[in-house]
Amino acid sequence: MATVSTQSIPFREWETWVQVTTPDEARPGAIPLVVLHGGPGMAHNYVRNIAGLAETGRTVIHYDQLGCGLSTHLPDAPAEFWTPQLFVDEFENLVRHLGFDRVHVLGQSWGGMLGAEIAVRQVPQLQSLAICNSPASMQLWVEGAAELRSRLPAKVQDALDRHEADDTLTDPEYLEATKVFYARHVCRVAPTPQDLVDSENQMEAEPTVYHTMNGPNEFHVIGTLREWSVIDRLPAVAVPTLVVAGEFDEATPATRQPFLDLIPGAVAHVFAGASHCTHLEQPEQFRAIIAHFLDQNDLDQNDLDQNEQ
Repeated sequence: MATVSTQSIPFREWETWVQVTTPDEARPGAIPLVVLHGGPGMAHNYVRNIAGLAETGRTVIHYDQLGCGLSTHLPDAPAEFWTPQLFVDEFENLVRHLGFDRVHVLGQSWGGMLGAEIAVRQVPQLQSLAICNSPASMQLWVEGAAELRSRLPAKVQDALDRHEADDTLTDPEYLEATKVFYARHVCRVAPTPQDLVDSENQMEAEPTVYHTMNGPNEFHVIGTLREWSVIDRLPAVAVPTLVVAGEFDEATPATRQPFLDLIPGAVAHVFAGASHCTHLEQPEQFRAIIAHFLDQNDLDQNDLDQNEQ
């Protein structure tokens, strides 16, 4: 069992909404886990089942990143306002406010990209990093999306190409075509899990962050992140790192390989039969893999003895 509490903490002149899931019986040495949602701008809803890790005796923290969900919305902020550094600063502010000396970080999709940005800066509280369903650069992401699109039915490919060329991205035909891609490579559960629907609905109601940084959908990236890459900085990551993906993930093997090639000691796990939302498609297996990784990288007995002195 666990206790769930929520609060809004100040971040500059705005507020970050936070949910803390605290186990009724905390396990000694179990370092808290901070979950970074994707998008950018998709809010915490679709990753909230990761709070189930509290059943292992670990505190789990979710929050809505600035600009979405229950945090402050800034629909009039200029495009240049929305940078990875902004979200790194928000993360550091959150960890300081909650008073954690060390945290594990799990980032899903954009959250994994943000997690990598946190890690390459060697934020001192970071204990380990789980990068889930994420690319090391947007160029690799776009190339991977193009490869996956080439395997779609010809009629679907034509609809996508035609409406993108005509900039008619709200046309029903285009939206239906995107659903084919999503059903193969984003979430293979039908009907779509309600948690994912909730995140999608809030993003569509307030699309500022997602549309500004990413674009209109997962594979048509025309936002400010289109040139983003962390590849040349990955050797600076100094914490244990797990790279997770699904067999049919839109984060294709090539998009995530730099993490494995360049982060010292990084390890990988691929979930057979899953896609981008692995944690929704295979929740128990996903949490088991993550729990094992976190347990391996918690405080050891020497650390506990020193803390008690």
